[in-house]
Amino acid sequence: MATVHIESNREDISDIVLMPGDPKRSEYIAKNFLKDYKLVNSVRGMTAYTGYYKDRLVTVFPSGMGNPSMGIYSYELFKEYGVENIIRIGSTGGYNEKLKLNDVILVTGSYSESNYADALFGKGDKMIKASNELNLVIESAAKDNNINLVKGNIYCSDAFYEHEYDYKERAKEKDVLGIEMETFALFNNAKKFGKKATALLTVSDLFFSEEKLSSLDREKNLNDMIILALESCLKL
Repeated sequence: MATVHIESNREDISDIVLMPGDPKRSEYIAKNFLKDYKLVNSVRGMTAYTGYYKDRLVTVFPSGMGNPSMGIYSYELFKEYGVENIIRIGSTGGYNEKLKLNDVILVTGSYSESNYADALFGKGDKMIKASNELNLVIESAAKDNNINLVKGNIYCSDAFYEHEYDYKERAKEKDVLGIEMETFALFNNAKKFGKKATALLTVSDLFFSEEKLSSLDREKNLNDMIILALESCLKL
């Protein structure tokens, strides 16, 4: 079988999918963490891989950038490929001044002004929660592997280059730790199909500091988050 955007056969895709934004990060994960992996999709350069992490079959499938792109791929994975669990693994800009570069955030909810939920349901909410069941699994894996987590909500924007705004006011008013661009579509698709989704986000830059990770760092140096996501798969 195949969809408009995915060329994989159904048996090529695991029931659990890790979704980085960047196809290069997908390749990095496969080559460095999976065994007996194979390329299962390359349509539009969205290179996805399925292989074994220890004894667990896992698919790593890039989402691309933004709610529309995440919306397409996670929708088709849930609906057409029988995927039960998706963990987004990405980066975020930090609003909260207690955050540091490379901190790993476990997302509990996604707030957005996007109309994605309205397009999907006719009328949707601005806040959508992550799967508590998945989050409990990830917290357990973090404890087992001595990986520190910061838990909280995230702001999901449709625009990378937003007009000027007071990030401190947004953080306080919306109760969010930072900003990214994909969780809102992912969580709403999980809701639509009765599936489970959450997100692990590494802090890549800080709104209150000039510090930031390079594009190479974002591609390859997010190993705590990657290992945590993979170790969590062993518990599912």
